[in-house]
Amino acid sequence: MSENINILVIDDEETIRDSCSQLLTKAGYTVEDAANGVKGLELMDKKGFDIVLLDLRMPKIDGMEVLKRIKTEYVDMIVIVITGFPSVDSAVQAMKLGAYDFLPKPFTPDELRLIIKRAVDKKKLMLENIYLKERLEEYIGFDEIIGESEAMIRVKELVTKVGPTDSTILISGESGTGKEIVARAIHSHSLRKDKLFVVVDCGSLVPTLFESELFGHVKGSFTGAIASRKGKFELANEGTIFFDEIGNIDTNIQSKLLRTLQEKEVTKVGSNQVMKIDVRIISATNKDLIKGINEEEFREDLFYRLSVIPIYLPPLRKRREDIPLLARYFLDKYCQKRNKNIRGISSETMRELVKYNWPGNVRELQNTIERAVVLVKGDTIEPTDIFYFPTQFEDTEPKKTSLESAEKAHINKILKECS
Repeated sequence: MSENINILVIDDEETIRDSCSQLLTKAGYTVEDAANGVKGLELMDKKGFDIVLLDLRMPKIDGMEVLKRIKTEYVDMIVIVITGFPSVDSAVQAMKLGAYDFLPKPFTPDELRLIIKRAVDKKKLMLENIYLKERLEEYIGFDEIIGESEAMIRVKELVTKVGPTDSTILISGESGTGKEIVARAIHSHSLRKDKLFVVVDCGSLVPTLFESELFGHVKGSFTGAIASRKGKFELANEGTIFFDEIGNIDTNIQSKLLRTLQEKEVTKVGSNQVMKIDVRIISATNKDLIKGINEEEFREDLFYRLSVIPIYLPPLRKRREDIPLLARYFLDKYCQKRNKNIRGISSETMRELVKYNWPGNVRELQNTIERAVVLVKGDTIEPTDIFYFPTQFEDTEPKKTSLESAEKAHINKILKECS
């Protein structure tokens, strides 16, 4: 694979650049070099590199700043930091910013070859996961699982492993992290993929109608039951049933659901006839169900029935390296949907997107990019094209204040700004 790997060496020492270039070229890699961070970033704009060897101490732009730019704008590049002034603090900071590894000077040819080989293996794994993502898109045909962070790679691996089984799965994570997408991907990888995937929205159903929704009812079983109706379990027979926000169901329904899982049978409301079912159960929650158990709001026995295999989806703020990939995906999607010709997202905008905490997670990012596509004036999305909803609605009525208090507030503000 070495002949397909492009490496960029950024170092202000000519001897380091020459020795690294010669050694890696002999090993079969394509190598270019830059004497400073500015030149290195210019080369990245023009060409695609797989691996960057980056010196920390350089004129004009230091290595840490270059590293920040790379991990924001070129998320797929693997960065190996090299420095003649190694310290624990600088190593920790570089790793936090997204560096793959840290190589102190002076280093031997064998040390360089070894660290590059590990980086190449990492790149190969990333390419394999891109292939997996394409396969997932082929299987599910809609918003696939997107992300190359370690957390999302683990999720994808779990999807492929547990999909063909009939194990019961509990997906946990904050609202907007993509729990239903993962559930659909699991179904698409299962032996039940040709059968129905039935969604039960546990947050929108009132308790009095929940039993009828799950198990069905016969005509005349309650006021308004003007016709018999199939329940979700019957519809999902031989397929998959997905309980979205399972933590919202009340304890009465929990006990009936537990019995259904144990006995693999349902009885319609108003009927005595027992119906055998063969359904795979996938559930999702944004609540702490262990806390619910301790507070006697969720049955412990049901929890263990549902969580044979747990899958956790981290919030977007915990996997910021996935934000550029997601943003570009949504940009392409909505440009096509809205018939817009937008070249891309500016570097400054992307930095802001990566820095924002995304309380609404992937769903909020998706809505933000769609808004930008609709409202953008130019052919590139700039920071002025991005706006976020406040976490709380603010009072739009201007507050009345005295001239004296306004002057005082303004003077204090200027004094603080000017120290």
